Amino acid sequence: MASFTIDDIPDLTGKRVIITGSNSGTGFETAKAVTAKGGSVIMAVRNADKAHAAISAIRRETPSADVTFEALDLSRQASVTAFAERMLADGRPIDILVNNAGVMMLPTREVTEDGFEMQLATNYLGHFALTGRLLPLLRAGRARVVQLSSIAHRRGEIRLDDLNWTQGYKPWPVYGQSKLAMLMFGLELDRCSAADGWGLTSVVAHPGYARTGLIENGPLVRSPIARAGLRYIFRPLIEPLISHSAADGALPILMAATDPAVRGGAYIGATQLNELKGPPGPAKAEPQALDTEVAARLWAASEQMTGVRFA
Repeated sequence: MASFTIDDIPDLTGKRVIITGSNSGTGFETAKAVTAKGGSVIMAVRNADKAHAAISAIRRETPSADVTFEALDLSRQASVTAFAERMLADGRPIDILVNNAGVMMLPTREVTEDGFEMQLATNYLGHFALTGRLLPLLRAGRARVVQLSSIAHRRGEIRLDDLNWTQGYKPWPVYGQSKLAMLMFGLELDRCSAADGWGLTSVVAHPGYARTGLIENGPLVRSPIARAGLRYIFRPLIEPLISHSAADGALPILMAATDPAVRGGAYIGATQLNELKGPPGPAKAEPQALDTEVAARLWAASEQMTGVRFA
């Protein structure tokens, strides 16, 4: 694949695009680039104030930007259902769905109102249910669906006997499981679409190590010493060497979502420094991500947990 830049995004006029977690970070940069190319973006996020601030920022650069806010809390299945019902009632086909939102390495185990571990619920189960509930509109638009994984999937393991990590919670392995699940879901979704004639193109992307606020809301948020080290040592001295900007981190997402040369089942990420940074291109999926038997069992477990069946 040739190098992909913002200039390579095709005209998206008339395309309806839903981007979760798009009020900040790579999601915001994705929304900004899509609207600049004429796409109609639904910013599906939890916080209305942050969403409206992000929309104002986008419109300062693109005054004609077609971008709106819709409330969506992926950690709550009731919120996912309500969001999907609003979209279905509107009836407009969806051309692109970017399942971007996530939380990272929460220091202690948190449980959602549905009884799910928070990282699994937000990063994976919410997006699984959202995709399933929106399937009629995605099929109508012959949509491209992008799941956000991470290089952290390399350390992930699908614990089918305890997906919610009720025993031995550790932030990194739990985060890794959620991102491995997203990669496996994206690959399995493309297989199912091809087998059942859904007409979807399912692609997976990861942003490398993008400089966003995600890490500060995860493992370091409760430690004053770690926060000081982050601010005075890691951020100014180390991070610039191993990371890239949120805008650069969004390029693999944009390539996955818009490049017609990218086929279903592809995995796109940063391509330099062990995929931490650099231009977008093919990424490496670890062997556990390619286990189709486990992927099918994960899908079945996810349907049971969420009550969402892909018809």
